[in-house]
Amino acid sequence: MRMRALGVATLATLAFAATACGSSQSASPAASSAPASGSASAPAAGGTLVIWADPMRVKPLQPFAEQFGTENGVTVEVKEISKDNQMTFLTASQQGSGPDVMIGAHDWIGNLVQNGAIDPVTLTEEQKAAFSAKAIQAVTFNGQIYGAPYAVENIALIRNTDLAPDAPASIEEMLDKGKELKKAGKVKEVLCIPVGQKGDAFHVYPIFASGGGALFGTTPAGDPDPKQVLLGSEESVKAFGKLKDLGEKGDGALRTSLTNENYIVNFAGGKCAYLVSGPWAISEVKKGGVTYDISAVPSFKDGKPATPFVGVQSFFVASKGKNKALAQEFVANYVTNKDVAKALYEADPRPPALTAALQEVQAADPDAAKFMEAGKEGMPMPAIPEMAAIWEPFGIAETAVVKGGDPAEAAAAAQKAIDGSLKN
Repeated sequence: MRMRALGVATLATLAFAATACGSSQSASPAASSAPASGSASAPAAGGTLVIWADPMRVKPLQPFAEQFGTENGVTVEVKEISKDNQMTFLTASQQGSGPDVMIGAHDWIGNLVQNGAIDPVTLTEEQKAAFSAKAIQAVTFNGQIYGAPYAVENIALIRNTDLAPDAPASIEEMLDKGKELKKAGKVKEVLCIPVGQKGDAFHVYPIFASGGGALFGTTPAGDPDPKQVLLGSEESVKAFGKLKDLGEKGDGALRTSLTNENYIVNFAGGKCAYLVSGPWAISEVKKGGVTYDISAVPSFKDGKPATPFVGVQSFFVASKGKNKALAQEFVANYVTNKDVAKALYEADPRPPALTAALQEVQAADPDAAKFMEAGKEGMPMPAIPEMAAIWEPFGIAETAVVKGGDPAEAAAAAQKAIDGSLKN
C-alpha cells in the first residue's frame, strides 16, 4: 500500500469516528461488459453517478465510467480526490456532499461502517468465488461484505540476485549474508526496510510476528478483539527484544536513517541486497537496473511465521449517496469485470483480486504472482476502527528498541498509550 503515512492522522480518524459520518476518495470503473447474470436488476435509467477516485485511477476508470453511463442512460462523473481521502469522504458524507461510489483500503471499513458511511455490497456466490479468498475475507466485516475488491497488496522480500542469488531460508541467514556483503564493501546496508524517527509498524510487522509478537487477542469468532491489546504481553516484549537485536546497537539491520523516502532508492542504487517492500517499489527497482527476485519475508529459525499484513483496495457504496441503486449496480457488476481489473492494474501494478485478471496479468508480469505467493499466509489488515490507535505507539516502541532501548519499557509504554486511547 505504498503504505499510508502512519501516526497522528490515523489517530485523528479514530477520534473523528466517534461523532462523524462521511465520505472520502473513491475510484470507480465502469463496466466493459453487461451485468453479471444472477445479480440484482439494473436501476432505472436517468440520474448522475458520482465517483471519487485518487489521481492514479481517474484516467483508467474514465472509459469504463463512460460506457456504464451509455449503457444505463446516466451521467457518470469521476472526480479526483488527492488528499486525506478517508477523512474527506467522512466529512463530505456528513454534509450531504459526498459521492455515490468511493475507492479505498479495506481497513477503512470498520470506521466507515461505525459512522454509517457505507452500505454492504451485494455479490452473488458466483461473483464472490471469482475473487481470491483473502480478498473476500478482507472486505467482510461483521459477517457482511462491504466492498468489491480490485487489488491485493502485501510486502515481500525483494533481493538483488547479483548480490544474493538464493532466497534466504531464515532471517538469520539473510542477516549473515547482508553483513558479509557489507563487510566486503559491496553494500552499505544489511537490509533496506524503513524505520525512520517514528517507526513503521507496517513494514516491520512480519519480523515482529515471527518473533512472537501480536497486536490483539481474538474474539470467539476469530476476529481481532480491541479489548485485548497484546503489545505489552510477554510474547510481544520478546518480539521487541528481537527488533532490538536487529537494531543499531545489534546487527544494524534496522536503522532509523532508513525512511520511506530513501529505502527503495537505496536498494535500487545497489546499496543493499535485500529490500522489504511491496509492488509499489518495483518501478523504481527496474529503473535502477537491478536484477531482482521476490520471495516471502523469512522467519526466525524456530520462530513463528513472518506474516505480512495484506491490504485490499476496494470500491465502496456510499450510504448517503444520492443514487444508491445505481452505485450498487456499478460496484457489484462493473467493478467485478476482468477488463476493469486489468485497466486498474496497468495504471498501478498491484496484483488483481479477481482471479481471472490475475491469471492474465501474471503471464506478462510474473512479479504479480510472486507477491501473491509471498502474502498467501498473510493477515488481512484489521479493519476494526481501533486499529488506528495502534500505529503511532507501536512506531514509537519500535524506534526506541532500534536505538537500543529496553524492550519491556517500550512495550509497556505502547500498551498504556493504546489502552488509554481505547479506554480499555
